[in-house]
Amino acid sequence: TQSTWGGTYMLDKKFEEIVMEDGKVVGVKAEGEIAKCKQVICDPGYATDKCKKVGSVIRAICILTHPIPNVAGNSTQIIIPQNQVGRKHDIYVCSVSYTHNVSAKPNYLAIVATTVETNDPRSELAYGLNLLGPIDQIFFKESSILEPLESVNNSNIFISSSYDATTHFETTCRDVLSIYEKVMGEPFDFKKVQSKLEITDEH
Repeated sequence: TQSTWGGTYMLDKKFEEIVMEDGKVVGVKAEGEIAKCKQVICDPGYATDKCKKVGSVIRAICILTHPIPNVAGNSTQIIIPQNQVGRKHDIYVCSVSYTHNVSAKPNYLAIVATTVETNDPRSELAYGLNLLGPIDQIFFKESSILEPLESVNNSNIFISSSYDATTHFETTCRDVLSIYEKVMGEPFDFKKVQSKLEITDEH
């Protein structure tokens, strides 16, 4: 356990539970130790009992030795519209490479994802996988999409939603802004950040 600038870091500790008293959070327990607190900000994995499942995401993580065919550059973002492939949800394709230090040269990493609609989730990625060309290795993972229960808001536990199928992080950014407003009691003011950046640029 380390304390820096008033914060406590419990490194390499196995999480046990969020400690509650009278319906409010008072700490986080890990390997017998309790870090006391008045608020907890976490992802659903730490509070599954305080979340509800709203769907599932299927992802294919693919290792390639080439960029996606017919696409310029070493990084790619493709969205296959739902109405073009007879679905209710879009299919997302994202590709990065060794130039981004995410893989060893000459490898590329591609991720194809969508929201599960059938009993055969892997087949739902076919339109995206067909864009990749030859695939050296492929790994599939299906994950639940969890959202916090409304009743949690009164406990001072602020839980994010699970990552959805999108690969551009737009929904994640909206979720972060929503949590900020719940914690701070006011929306995040981008003008303050902008003014600080302008001052820095002037110097």
